[in-house]
Amino acid sequence: MSEPLAERLRPRTLDDYIGQKHLVGEGAVLRKMIDAGRISSFILWGPPGVGKTTLAQIIAHRLQTPFYTLSAVTSGVKDVRDVIERAQKGRFFNEASPILFIDEIHRFSKSQQDSLLGAVEKGVVTLIGATTENPSFEVIRPLLSRCQLYVLKSLDKDDLLELLNRAITQDIYLKERKIALQETGAILRYSGGDARKLLNILELVVESSTSDEVTITDSIVEQCLQQNPLAYDKDGEMHYDIISAFIKSLRGSDPDAALYWMARMIEGGEDPQFIARRMVISASEDIGLANPNALLLANAAFDTVMKIGWPEARIALAEAAVYLATSPKSNSAYLGIDRALALVRQTGNQPVPLHLRNAPTSLMKDLGYSDGYKYPHDYPGHFTPQQYMPDALQNERLWQAQHSPSEEKLYERMVNYWGERFK
Repeated sequence: MSEPLAERLRPRTLDDYIGQKHLVGEGAVLRKMIDAGRISSFILWGPPGVGKTTLAQIIAHRLQTPFYTLSAVTSGVKDVRDVIERAQKGRFFNEASPILFIDEIHRFSKSQQDSLLGAVEKGVVTLIGATTENPSFEVIRPLLSRCQLYVLKSLDKDDLLELLNRAITQDIYLKERKIALQETGAILRYSGGDARKLLNILELVVESSTSDEVTITDSIVEQCLQQNPLAYDKDGEMHYDIISAFIKSLRGSDPDAALYWMARMIEGGEDPQFIARRMVISASEDIGLANPNALLLANAAFDTVMKIGWPEARIALAEAAVYLATSPKSNSAYLGIDRALALVRQTGNQPVPLHLRNAPTSLMKDLGYSDGYKYPHDYPGHFTPQQYMPDALQNERLWQAQHSPSEEKLYERMVNYWGERFK
């Protein structure tokens, strides 16, 4: 076989593209732009194997425009400028801008990203970036402001089953084998919503069979992966499974397991910033007000990683991991903001009470803006009761204290301030 199965099955048209209906389904935002024949620069953010590169290639083919590709891992500022110069020279008047696709754009340095700004702003190229990392952390603000952001989702069970059936019935090699999908639980579970991983597992299972008749079962899949655990994950060691185990070990207060999974990531060549960023999230989500210092230490570890890199950064990461794992836990802030978001979606744009509104003009003062507002610092203990929620929501409770020494002190203060409202 000259090409891997995932490459042989790469879709060439939107009709063959599986998943991401919220972006490319009938009437969806990207589909409309593509059908109109004009697209603006955008960044695709999503986990591996969900079709970011494929979507960019389909768009270029559909628009019949020159398509340039750069990898952030191997390209420098000179490569970026060379591509922009070629795009500028090769473009005809009124023709659609050439597409510049940058895979793993989160790995581009600030100077590399800066070198794109002028070309993107002037329309010399239409930028399509692909990233597995949150662009707000990794893409400079000026570039992000010039691009739309589209979030791609992991493929769901139906998408993956459709892909499996397409592989065994349409692939030039697999359709010659008699392949039966007797059980699909294991292959779907190990793929983790990643199409490329799913096809790599399927190919591994089929190639391991000496017979033309292949029956896919959970036990056969598990057996093949135990014999060759890296075969279906080219980036090393079940990337998202390992980070999930790491975060759950921190949440579960097991410092030994946290260090073990961190070591697995380090040995697998994981980006230290990726590990540090996940610990910042964990400090907010899982420890929160039970120990606010956890967020400070996690941020300090992140800064240290940025300054010193490997191998010394492993020490700062380990210190933070042990501290987070051994800290008391609370997710009250995490739950509180989710309740608040749900309430906002449910109740819409409630008006701000007049006494809380700013009154920079005399007209606003005449209308009652800021009238009756009590400045807390003018009162004993820097507190006085007054309404801060919208009128229709003034009895809603969003933050619920949890049982940890530091958080119970906060709760007691709220009871002293607000009385029955917090009991």
